Amino acid sequence: MARRTTQPEPSRELIGPRWTRERFAGGATALARRLLGRVLVRVLNDGTVLAGRIVETEAYLGVRDAASHAYRGRRTARNEAMYAGPGTAYVYFTYGMHYCMNVVCGREGAPAAVLLRALEPLEGLETMRALRWVHPGKAGRAVRHASDRMLCSGPARLCQAMAIGRGLNGMDLTDQGALYIAEPGASAPNRLGPVLRAPRIGIGYAGEWAHAPLRFLLADSHHVSRPAPKRSSPNPRIGSGRRVGAGPRRTRG
Repeated sequence: MARRTTQPEPSRELIGPRWTRERFAGGATALARRLLGRVLVRVLNDGTVLAGRIVETEAYLGVRDAASHAYRGRRTARNEAMYAGPGTAYVYFTYGMHYCMNVVCGREGAPAAVLLRALEPLEGLETMRALRWVHPGKAGRAVRHASDRMLCSGPARLCQAMAIGRGLNGMDLTDQGALYIAEPGASAPNRLGPVLRAPRIGIGYAGEWAHAPLRFLLADSHHVSRPAPKRSSPNPRIGSGRRVGAGPRRTRG
């Protein structure tokens, strides 16, 4: 776990009140929609504040969802955080090189979570750039993207830019200062605009669940990982039930 910082709270101009546990509870589909426009905050050990507006999410519907880590009741050391109570961070390692972050929302023992897919950077951009671009490319040259749009565009990029790794897995987002969800502050972008639903990304193995419209994104955001397809899901009723669960098996950074 990351250490609790003793630094002052971030400026309320961009970051408003933290979410309480009640805000996280309920179905993953509802939470995936409700998280849009809210702010993910990461406070580093030296007090540096990183923050981004959530612009894209995916809901995962538990034991009946073939794209879920908890499909058919699977429970391992890797996905144990999914079985915790609402407001828990589920951070997992994938492809041998990336971390991805989910927000747990089901009651304890009944896995339910939402994958955070993309952020619009708000605070700490210089640190985010350093975290994203320090890795050497070919011949030892640093890899640099053309614009800040790519800083947090994708679940793996998001975690890299926000310094989210295995040490934050299982963290209570309502109790500790190192990682939490907040309302936007007075000067933060707060207009949601149209919200689109689309199939989730990178789950072609999941059969009919690959078509479920469980990805939510802000239509007018340039920071989403991938635009929504023009055509809607052929199976819009999939995922409409109340039993919910969490976490994709695979995601793309």
